[in-house]
Amino acid sequence: MAPIVLTACQPAVLDPQGPVGLAQKSILIDSLAIMLAIVIPTIAATFAVAWWFRASNMRARYLPDWVFSGRIELVTWSIPLLTIMLLGGVAWIGSHDLDPAKPLPSNTPPLEVQVVSLDWKWLFIYPGQRVASVNQLVVPTGLPVHFSLTSASVMNIFFVPQLGTMIYTMNGMRTQLNLQADAPGTFRGLSAHFSGDGFPDMHFDVLAVPAERFAAWIEATRNTGPTLDSGSYAELAMQSINTHPFTFRAADPELFQQIVTQKLPPGPGPRTGRPHPSVSPRTED
Repeated sequence: MAPIVLTACQPAVLDPQGPVGLAQKSILIDSLAIMLAIVIPTIAATFAVAWWFRASNMRARYLPDWVFSGRIELVTWSIPLLTIMLLGGVAWIGSHDLDPAKPLPSNTPPLEVQVVSLDWKWLFIYPGQRVASVNQLVVPTGLPVHFSLTSASVMNIFFVPQLGTMIYTMNGMRTQLNLQADAPGTFRGLSAHFSGDGFPDMHFDVLAVPAERFAAWIEATRNTGPTLDSGSYAELAMQSINTHPFTFRAADPELFQQIVTQKLPPGPGPRTGRPHPSVSPRTED
């Protein structure tokens, strides 16, 4: 039954497409190997002891008065201690090397993207290009991307498994994240924190494209779509489910700061009871 259920799973974390995801995969595999180094011998020793001290084995010595062995105590405590030290070292080094706010090494400045989690969609603002998109993130390959993140509603989590590092978005606060896509492709992004009725549909696509295609997308976006200002943002902040991706041809460069400082009021957030049919068609079922 388990293999049938797991056929729907995708090994996104184990198929990294950027330096952060690759480093996290290495930490995962190293930690697993360290733990298996004690788990496998322990399981093997359990079966070996059970087999050796079986009732039919007359060669096994039964010592009913045995109480303590310093050598056994040394082995049973030193091995777990070494395992913890190794795991701690891997976690210590990795947590510093993969600090979300730490810039990725590059000879070119990173692309700045501002992220706002809403009910129940994602807003991506490109302040340098002065455009924005909803539920679609387009980035150039091989170029670090510096994310500034906040929430206009309840706390949420931004996560692109193949690029690595999930991070919280919180109302009235700004968090930072640095990622990079090394190869072109479409990667699934999602919300990793339950946030109400629209949580299952709160996902987006990350399109990693060559630099020239990214420049063409920016130019095309500037020629179509509405303008993102305080008025259109207020409409966007209203609760909605399964919002299809669309873009804004122009975006107020100060909008993100107004959201973080709550000069623009946050959304209502999830409420108890069933949502209005305009928010969730499932209410009419």
